[in-house]
Amino acid sequence: MSQPDMPNMPNTTESAQQPQQLTHALRILTLNSGSSSLKFALYRLNREAPGDPTLSTMTLEAQGSLNDIGGQETTFTVRAANGASLTNERVAMAEQAAALQHLLAWARGAEAKARFEGLAAVGHRIVHGGQQYQSPQRITPEVMETLRSLIPLAPNHLPSEIAAIEAVGKAWPDVPQVACFDTAFHATMPAVAQRFALPRRLFEADVRRYGFHGISYAYICDALQRMDGPAALAGRTIIAHLGSGASMAALRDGQSIDTTMGLTPLGGLVMATRTGDLDPGVLIYLARVYGLSPDALESLLSEQGGMRGISGVSGDMQELLERAPTDAHCAEAIESFCYSARKTVGALAAALGGLDRLVFTGGIGERAAPIRQSICDGLAFLGITLDADRNASNAPIISADTSDVVVRVIPTDEEMMIARYTAETLDLSHIR
Repeated sequence: MSQPDMPNMPNTTESAQQPQQLTHALRILTLNSGSSSLKFALYRLNREAPGDPTLSTMTLEAQGSLNDIGGQETTFTVRAANGASLTNERVAMAEQAAALQHLLAWARGAEAKARFEGLAAVGHRIVHGGQQYQSPQRITPEVMETLRSLIPLAPNHLPSEIAAIEAVGKAWPDVPQVACFDTAFHATMPAVAQRFALPRRLFEADVRRYGFHGISYAYICDALQRMDGPAALAGRTIIAHLGSGASMAALRDGQSIDTTMGLTPLGGLVMATRTGDLDPGVLIYLARVYGLSPDALESLLSEQGGMRGISGVSGDMQELLERAPTDAHCAEAIESFCYSARKTVGALAAALGGLDRLVFTGGIGERAAPIRQSICDGLAFLGITLDADRNASNAPIISADTSDVVVRVIPTDEEMMIARYTAETLDLSHIR
């Protein structure tokens, strides 16, 4: 299913400025629930007058996160659009539900209550929509029932995301909510890219490659068009979303034709704590020889693998880079990550029949210049040549002028995209 055409997004550089005081405003809250984190953002949709058929601006008002949920010390931070700290505290949060309740209590408290006046909608990042959902959906009891049925596909994410929807419904029962699916962007992939080499009955039962990070990929596509015009997506593009969770997508004329993650977010690249692709026989061996249950295997693959498993220390790239000069295991973890990514660029370029542009995004992709350099080293055969100074400064374009492939660094903004999808799904321009 092809993605709907979308108008250009508002320029997010306005977010850091004091917004113009307009008469009529609506607000959207976005929630992005991870396995050990909760990110959120509050946007204001301004209109020049009641009944204005367009959403004239979308302005970030505040954003924040609760990190290391379930760890020794959860941090709760909120900043205004101009960077001013609204709260910064350390709290004990054993689980996602407690973290969400803490956020909702703050939002309804005296300090923040005024910021949430005019709350028109809440948009959620939902990791998995299965075959059922290939576009954002207003949340209804039927949608909730379907999401619960999809939990086996994303057991580390969907339960907390469903809990967030339920908690928001109790806090603001009259506020509509929208589910924005990470898998939807990849619905354009041809069957050959979706199919596992398993009996056909399993493919027909929706055991297939779905892909993830779709909200981020959609934002990058829109950002490219804002920067370079409608032709910016023409041809062959690889987007590398590199963070704790990492994936790549191959796009032809702006549509996904292949991606690295599959049925779940465990597959593809080596990641912070996830193994990425494995020989399936490894799982059979571990189950047979070590007696590992499905739950134990999932913990091994999701929480104990990746760069954390190789290094024996951490899956955090910044920490690994600091330790690598004196710790061979940390250096090996970085090498494995970059080798995995380099191979993947080559594979996706083959799927595309060549390459016109490569875009780095995500926390590692946006800020780790040595990692970008290591990934691109050895890719000269594809026409990729980096400019060392541009790369070191995280410039918007880091390829050399002589490079046949344009290599970009574009910060992603999933929260902005969730707000955008939410406004469009509910058609908030018609709210008086």
